[in-house]
Amino acid sequence: MVFQPTLFVNETTRSLTISDMYDDQADVTLFRGDRIDLLQQIPDRAAQLIVTSPPYNIGKEYEPRLSLDHYIATQEQTIVQAVRCLSDTGSICWQVGNHVDNGEIVPIDMILYPIFKRLGLKMRNRIIWTFGHGLHTTHRFSGRYETIIWFTKSDDYFFNVDPVRVTQKYPGKKHFKGSKKGEYSGNPLGKNPADVWDIPNVKANHVEKTDHPCQFPIGLIERLILSMTQEGDLVIDPYIGVGSTAVAAYRHKRKAAGAGITSNYLHTARERLILESEGKLKTRPMNQPTHEPDPNTSIVKNPFLESSDDEAD
Repeated sequence: MVFQPTLFVNETTRSLTISDMYDDQADVTLFRGDRIDLLQQIPDRAAQLIVTSPPYNIGKEYEPRLSLDHYIATQEQTIVQAVRCLSDTGSICWQVGNHVDNGEIVPIDMILYPIFKRLGLKMRNRIIWTFGHGLHTTHRFSGRYETIIWFTKSDDYFFNVDPVRVTQKYPGKKHFKGSKKGEYSGNPLGKNPADVWDIPNVKANHVEKTDHPCQFPIGLIERLILSMTQEGDLVIDPYIGVGSTAVAAYRHKRKAAGAGITSNYLHTARERLILESEGKLKTRPMNQPTHEPDPNTSIVKNPFLESSDDEAD
């Protein structure tokens, strides 16, 4: 039987085709099953970007907790297939945090780095994603960052920073000497966002929050997709979750393919894509500055400091 992708379209929306098996003509492939089974459906060098946030081996419902050696072996299996699918000018971005074992931190990016190097890839950045909210700890400093390790297959890779430039701190600054004296010194499109990204993580009150416990923000993925791919390119997410990568890819006219083993998350991904095709999906803008609370509101004022001042009076 020949599989026909599902088509969602009406007069006021953009067409959207979703396939449950890899189809290079579909806008999005949402494969229910193991990520290796999906990757093996995809031809060599088909993808321009592979971006994912794999399980951290901390025992969430979608990941059995494994020995660290076994976990690394499963990650290597995924990375090997991902590299096969990657074009010669493409990029791999692995977004990871820390594995915690009896209070000891194991930085996952450090233990995965040798795998990428053995496969001949070259690291371009170790991006620090920092966020203001998360679990509080008592026997170490509370974790407020994760990393994105970015590798390319060759020195001839695609990268265009212009679509993701951010507002300069001093856009009116001018050269004070030399042949360009008096001219504006900054790029009119903004500045390079650098390798430390302050983007809120998706917690309970985040506009993008779904039923997934470890969801990453669409703006984070948009920055990677816009700088490392072009329209029509294929973006693969081996651990698709609730489809943030697929939404970002579809939004910017790229194709996406991803796998997941949890049916309700894939259902959520499909719903989000349909809302995106209708222009109804609520997301946080990619370069929106981190919220700064009004210093005059009661929740910002320090009640303990005020009490001390009152007692002093």
